This record gives sequence, C-alpha cells and structure tokens, in this order.
Amino acid sequence: MALPNRQEAMALLQTHTENENLIKHMWAVEAAMRAYARKFGEDEDLWGITGLLHDFDYEKHPTPEEHPMFGVRILEKQGYPEALIHAVKSHASYLGVARTGLLDKALFAVDELTGFIVAIALMQPSRKLADVKVSSVRKKMKQKAFARSVSREDIVTGAEDLGVPLDEHTAFVLAAMCDISDDLGL
Repeated sequence: MALPNRQEAMALLQTHTENENLIKHMWAVEAAMRAYARKFGEDEDLWGITGLLHDFDYEKHPTPEEHPMFGVRILEKQGYPEALIHAVKSHASYLGVARTGLLDKALFAVDELTGFIVAIALMQPSRKLADVKVSSVRKKMKQKAFARSVSREDIVTGAEDLGVPLDEHTAFVLAAMCDISDDLGL
C-alpha cells in the first residue's frame, strides 16, 4: 500500500485521540520530522506522517504493555510502510527495538525535545515559542524539578545518535516548531 496522505493519517489520529495537547504534541513532532526530512533529503511525507502518528494510541493505551504496540497493530493492518512502523516501535526504548535508520533516530531525537520546548514556552510571560532561547533549554535541562517527566537522557542521546550537536538540534527543532506556532497555540 502507498503511504496514506496527511488527511488520512489525521483521520486515524482523531479516531483514537481527543486530547488537544496530545494532538499538538504530535503536530510538533511532525513539524520537526518534516524539517529534518528536508535537511537530510529524505521523504518528507513519510517522515511527517511518522511523527504525526507515533503516539496516536497513547491517550487510550498509555502503558508500556500497550503503547505503542496497540497502534502498531492498527498501522500494520492498514498497510502503513514498514519503515514508519519500525520507527514508531523504536521510539519506545522499553521495547528494545534498535533504532537503525535515520528515520528511527530522528523520531527518537525530536519526541522528548518537543515536549520540553513546549514546557519552556508555557513558562515564558508571552507563552510564545519565539521567545524560547536555546540557552534557556540548556539551563532548564539542568533543573531536575522542571518538567520532570521529560527524559533529559533521551534528549541528549537522541541528538548524539542523530549526529547533531545538542544546541544545533535544539535550535533546529525549535525553528520547526515556530513555523507552526499558531497551530500549537504558542
């Protein structure tokens, strides 16, 4: 089967996800993935839809016993590409699925970082992504109490595995998110 288009992927996402913040998270990951696809000369639609759907099952199936495998079974049944399915599985470290390709590594690298950047934006007086600085991200990463559910180790490891220095990676993801800041409400 050919890769479904974004509209079809959004329909699948909305069938399983109602939480506006979770949808915005997936949009942020999608934006960063599309930007990295352009940078690396990869398939922007494949990378974007991978980012868009990586957590589509999370709202109803948030446990490691279910996420992301509940969603993976749906993606397999609907004929989504194996590269997308592998990336979705590999973004959940606890599954032990190796991140072998650039798509896998990019998804893992941007997932936690997008959430962390949103948390920092929400702390700004303006609540705008445009006011988030890379130096602020670095500083907040050292504050364990801030956004404590975000794995700093995953952010650092993700950038390393992608082969992009952390500050450059942060700036790149932040810029991609700024491009859709209105959609994100930031």
